[in-house]
Amino acid sequence: MSEPSIVVHHLNNSRSQRILWLLEELEVPYTIKRYQRMPNQRAPKELRDVHPLGKSPVITDGDVTVAESGAIIEYLINKYGNGRFLPTSEEDKLKYTYWLHYSEGSIQPLLVQKFIATEVPKQAPLLIRWMAKAVMGGLQKALIDPQITTHLKYIESQLPHGGYFAGSELTGADFAMIFPCEAAAVGGRGMGEVDVPNMKDFVKRMQARPAYQRALEKGGEYFLVAKL
Repeated sequence: MSEPSIVVHHLNNSRSQRILWLLEELEVPYTIKRYQRMPNQRAPKELRDVHPLGKSPVITDGDVTVAESGAIIEYLINKYGNGRFLPTSEEDKLKYTYWLHYSEGSIQPLLVQKFIATEVPKQAPLLIRWMAKAVMGGLQKALIDPQITTHLKYIESQLPHGGYFAGSELTGADFAMIFPCEAAAVGGRGMGEVDVPNMKDFVKRMQARPAYQRALEKGGEYFLVAKL
């Protein structure tokens, strides 16, 4: 039996977990090549052998290399979905496109800023750690946290309780949006201040899906598993 053509270059505790989930839902064979974060939480340099930017997620499918979560989601659904996980109405198609782009273009940069502001004091030299903590804490309070709050309230208002982001069934938009919803629902990295019952319900339902559970089992360590 030949090896699956799809290889997921999977970084622990990263957004590549949602790509594993998508592949499990698609029931497409794939293999995982694992990479571990370095002590400073950065991806190892070996990922640059796959893609020049050295980021995860990235997949290879035969001779094709695809990076960026949204691009990977669209590629896999279009090639292997057989019509699944795509919206049908024009209204839902617009929502689908919007949330695919919003996930990485709007909310994710804020989550990265939050992460950096949290990690910098931990990695600063001991003698100036107090200063780094004060500066980064002020930055979060004044600039980052208010924007995150605005975005989480917006997402919460657009996600129907018990529903999905782009229509009445699971679509690629939901695979794209699971990571920010997990960050808000689980409360990691100081994200737990906003009341988000719809997002928590969404995360609980998605993480309970058999395909998600299989992805967790295969993907290994993941810090945004909800206990809701």
